[in-house]
Amino acid sequence: MASMDWAGEDTAAAVRRRIDAMWRIDGAGIVAALARATGDVGLAEDVAQEAVAEALAQWPAEGVPRNPAAWLTAVAKRKAIDAWRRAERLQDRYADLGRSLEDVAEPEWDPLPDDVLKLVFVACHPVLSREAQVALTLRIVGGLSTGEIARLFLLPVAAVQQRIVRAKKTLAAAKVPFDVPEPNEWHDRLGGVLAVIYLLFTEGYAASAGTSWMRQDLASESLRLGRLLSRLVPREPEALALVALMEFQASRFRTRTCADGSPILLADQDRTLWDRTQIERGRAALAQADALGRGRGNYALQAAIAQCHTVAPSVEGTDWHRIVLLYEALGRLAPSPVVELNRAVAVSMATGPATALEMVDRLAATGALRGSHLLPSVRAELLSRLGRMKEARTEFSVAASLAHNDREREVLERRAAGQ
Repeated sequence: MASMDWAGEDTAAAVRRRIDAMWRIDGAGIVAALARATGDVGLAEDVAQEAVAEALAQWPAEGVPRNPAAWLTAVAKRKAIDAWRRAERLQDRYADLGRSLEDVAEPEWDPLPDDVLKLVFVACHPVLSREAQVALTLRIVGGLSTGEIARLFLLPVAAVQQRIVRAKKTLAAAKVPFDVPEPNEWHDRLGGVLAVIYLLFTEGYAASAGTSWMRQDLASESLRLGRLLSRLVPREPEALALVALMEFQASRFRTRTCADGSPILLADQDRTLWDRTQIERGRAALAQADALGRGRGNYALQAAIAQCHTVAPSVEGTDWHRIVLLYEALGRLAPSPVVELNRAVAVSMATGPATALEMVDRLAATGALRGSHLLPSVRAELLSRLGRMKEARTEFSVAASLAHNDREREVLERRAAGQ
C-alpha cells in the first residue's frame, strides 16, 4: 500500500473523493471485465459495489493501493467466488474465474471490440422492458446513482430502485450470460443502447447533482461510445444523428464554465472559441443520417436544433422560428414535458415572453414537472423579461430550492437576489 498524505484533510472523505474520481473513469471497464469473467451482469455490478465498500473501509487506514482499479477488480473476483461457493457452484465456475482477466481469450472475430459497449448491449437485453434496460445500464455502465437516474426519468427514486432490482432478477432468472449478441440481433437492442448513450451524455453535459456544472468525463465517454456505435451500424440514421447531437453540444464545452468552474450561460459564451472541428463532424454526421432518407427521428430533430445554435452568430441572431418548428415536430414524435418546456423557451425568443408564459402556466397546471427546478426557472426568466421582477425573484428562489446541482443553485440564488 502506498502511504497517503492528505495535508490534514479528513482521510475518509479524501478517500471517498478519490474513489469517486477513479470510478467515474474506470468503473464501467471494471464492471465490464467482471461481467466478461463471471458471465453474469448483475453479479458483476453487485460484487464491484461490495469491493468499493471494502475499499472505503480499508483504504483510510491502510492507504490507497498503487493500482486502485486492479485492487477493486481482484477483491470483486474473490467476492464472486464466495458467492458461487455459497451457492454450491464453485467447481463449475472456478476454472473460468481463476484465469486472470488479462488472459481471457477473445474470439477471432469480435463484432463488438469494446468491453464497455458490450456491457451496454448485454444490459439492453430484449427480456427487459426498454425502461428497465435503460435504468439498469445507466446504473451499471454510467455509475449513476438511483437519484440521478430518477431525475433523468422524472420519476421517484423508489420507483427507479425497484426497476433496477427487478431488471437484475429478470436477467438472472432468464440466465442471460455476458455474451455478445450477433449483429443480426443488434436491431432489437439498438433503441435501448442509443437511449443509454444519450442519457449518459445528458448527465455529463448538465450534471443533475454535485458540485460541478458538467461531468465532462462522462460526456466524453458517451461520445466515444456513440462514435464507435455509428461505425458499427453505419446505415442506422438515429445512431448517426445521436453522434451529431453530441458533437454539436460538446463543441461548446470549453466555453461553458469559467476558470473557477462557475457556469457561463449560452448568451455569454464566446462563440469564437467553439470547437469548429466538432461542429463540422456534427454537420457531416447529420447529413449522413438525412441522406439515408428515412425522415428525421428523435435524435435527428434534437441534432437539428443544436445545429441551429452552433451556426448562429449570437442568441439574437439564432433562427428561433425554425427551432420552434423543430420542437413542434419533436413534441409530436416524442412528447414530453421537457420538450414542451423547451418549445416555450423557443417561442419566447421567436415571438415574445407573454405567449410563452401562457404555455408554461398550462404545463405547470398538469403537474408534469412538479418537484423539478426546470419549470420555475423558466417561468422566472419569462416573468423577468416581462418586468414582473418581484414574481420573478420568488420563482428563482423556488427553483433554487429544488436544484440539486450546487453550481446551478448558485446561479438561481443570485437571480433570486436580483443580481
